[in-house]
Amino acid sequence: MKPKKASESNVIMTELVFPNDTNFYGNLMGGRLMYWMDTAAAMAAWRHCNAPCVTVSVDNMSFDAPIKLGQVVHIEAQVSRAFKSSMEVHITVWGEDLTQQYKYKSNEAYLTFVALDPNGKPRMVPELTPETEEEIKVFEGALRRRQLRLVLAKKMKAEDATELKALFTT
Repeated sequence: MKPKKASESNVIMTELVFPNDTNFYGNLMGGRLMYWMDTAAAMAAWRHCNAPCVTVSVDNMSFDAPIKLGQVVHIEAQVSRAFKSSMEVHITVWGEDLTQQYKYKSNEAYLTFVALDPNGKPRMVPELTPETEEEIKVFEGALRRRQLRLVLAKKMKAEDATELKALFTT
């Protein structure tokens, strides 16, 4: 299977925040944003492996700044690393106030997807080749994030998480 460039999976999704997308305070509801993020991330994963994918995890998601009613949401998704059958997708969310003409970062997260074969079983995915400085940085941190996810899900013993050990020992 031929490796693919990280940029080949890039997805930019844009949404406008309507009244039914907001809470009592006029802020975009977190659940609606997570739905949009999952959609964009799924498209990036599918682009990378050319196969249907399912979400298997969402890393810690914290909201840096609210996105308000009438503002625009830009969701950037790109595969940050591919493993055997899974892919980590890096998501960055931007809010944009078109009237005041400013754009700001709202939040960031990592989602993990598994590619499926026609029988609904995990299938191999192409390796990922990062090119830019930012892609390399995110790629290099992906193994640590993966091991942390596996330890927290009790699918890996903490003592086997070699990348995590390196954080705490010299």
